[in-house]
Amino acid sequence: MSQRKNTSIPPEILASVRRIEIKTRRLVEEVFSGEYHSVFKGTGMEFREVREYVPGDDVRTIDWNVTARTGEPFVKLFEEERELTVMLVVDMSRSGWFGSGERTKVEVAAELCGVLAFSAIANKDKVGLLLFSDRVEKFIPPAKGKSHVLRCIRELLTYEPTGRGTDLNEPLRLLGSVLKRKATVFLVSDFWAGDFSTSLSVLGRRHDVVAVRIRDPREIALPAVGLVRWVDAETGQVALIDTSSGSTTRRLASRASSHDRALDKLLASRGVDLVEVDVTASYVEPLRKFFLAREGRRARRGPR
Repeated sequence: MSQRKNTSIPPEILASVRRIEIKTRRLVEEVFSGEYHSVFKGTGMEFREVREYVPGDDVRTIDWNVTARTGEPFVKLFEEERELTVMLVVDMSRSGWFGSGERTKVEVAAELCGVLAFSAIANKDKVGLLLFSDRVEKFIPPAKGKSHVLRCIRELLTYEPTGRGTDLNEPLRLLGSVLKRKATVFLVSDFWAGDFSTSLSVLGRRHDVVAVRIRDPREIALPAVGLVRWVDAETGQVALIDTSSGSTTRRLASRASSHDRALDKLLASRGVDLVEVDVTASYVEPLRKFFLAREGRRARRGPR
């Protein structure tokens, strides 16, 4: 995988990193800190000891073996495995540099990853970064600290990928081999890629995978401006498209709809949560909804 480094960082990039730091840290402090902690409390629960049952204890925690031996009810006590590893896996293919609004998909991804990363280090968790296109581009191992998070954001804004297309299999396979403990993996992409169902299944057996789909509305519907020269960012193929044609509009919408249904079905079958982010809107509300939905599910499950 490429290990290229930026020897000189332009002032405008440093300003962008600083802007993202200020914005995302404020969001973490005001919006996401408590929600992140309530959802990602750790990688699991570790057995500590047993004690006698007292009225009000959850009956699901009763240790039936000890209860049978002593003739008195006992319950299991657990403590949380405190440290969590968060991996940010971000699509850097050429389609990610598209944006019909003020920001590209990659720029939105950098901000969103900043929120997740600062939430993680505020919770004393580790954060790692993996950039990919049609290959693994760069891997930064999980670590803690503000300087590490700023490095990850800087890489997101400055890294120049070698590949053009999108292949999710290689990054998923690499994570499966390098992550030794259970991690939460945020897979950030537009998901215009080939089949990655097997790789997702293998990684999902051991790790908690969350899909974050970043999309631009112009990928679904084009403005009616007549004939336009269309260049596929990932393949380089050029086509002349009549955006005023009803058949063109229907074909584009049908393609997007079929892709969405296939992805939704795959993720649902693998138990992977999906966060939908529109580059022309705020990512804050979709992220909040994800945290709240997951917190609700965790509360309903109760202690395990």
